[in-house]
Amino acid sequence: MKTIALFCYFSVVLIADVCCQPLQTVEKVDLEKYVGRWYDIASYPASFQKDCRCTTADYELVPGKKYISVMNRCVKFKKGRSSISVARGKAFVVEGTNNTRLKVQFFWPFRGDYYIIGLAEDYSWAIVGHPGRKYLWILSRDSFMPTDTYNQVLALIRKSGYDLKPLRKTPQNCDNPE
Repeated sequence: MKTIALFCYFSVVLIADVCCQPLQTVEKVDLEKYVGRWYDIASYPASFQKDCRCTTADYELVPGKKYISVMNRCVKFKKGRSSISVARGKAFVVEGTNNTRLKVQFFWPFRGDYYIIGLAEDYSWAIVGHPGRKYLWILSRDSFMPTDTYNQVLALIRKSGYDLKPLRKTPQNCDNPE
């Protein structure tokens, strides 16, 4: 009985320790390499992405400005019809974070946390999270991510204390709405 109780106690402590630690970001991000188009491969469901498919995020350095231009786009299918949904915003680098943390603003004055918690050496994929672990995105430079790469990314996400159950793949085939 004591063994089971100790096992349960240490399991809870271990899980609590991982999930409640501050969310770690990558060491640094080269914004020149990071900007461009990203495809949403999978994410935690968010109300602002309801019914979205073929989701992309375009980031652009704006000369002379202290922010990155953001344009999120997706195709929504409803009642046999499609429409394009676009959200424009700005991303501000948090000082002292080596460009690994940003504050993203779509509606003034509100800004949301954007932590880059995983990044391929060649900038072919990225994992973006929220310090409270309520948002998560797997991004790729291509609309398709190979299974072995996807599994590697999932392992990093799990190690960051995220629950994988809510994660949903984003359909990237807009020719077929089903």
